Amino acid sequence: MGLTSVWHWIPLLIIAMLLFGGSGKISSIMGDVAKGIKSFKKGLADDDDEIAAKARKTIEADAARATDKSNVG
Repeated sequence: MGLTSVWHWIPLLIIAMLLFGGSGKISSIMGDVAKGIKSFKKGLADDDDEIAAKARKTIEADAARATDKSNVG
């Protein structure tokens, strides 16, 4: 558990970021991360909407085919 331990380096890196980077840079980085997460979630929701629309179209097409077959016979 010498100086090469990860648990020793994490607090040192955080302190160095605060001292040299400033709090404004950290908040802007966190804002960018939040925007990325929000965009990712929106993309997932859009994909779900597209899948649901395709499923509805398939169900409607199957229902129309079933109705056409019942009217023929």
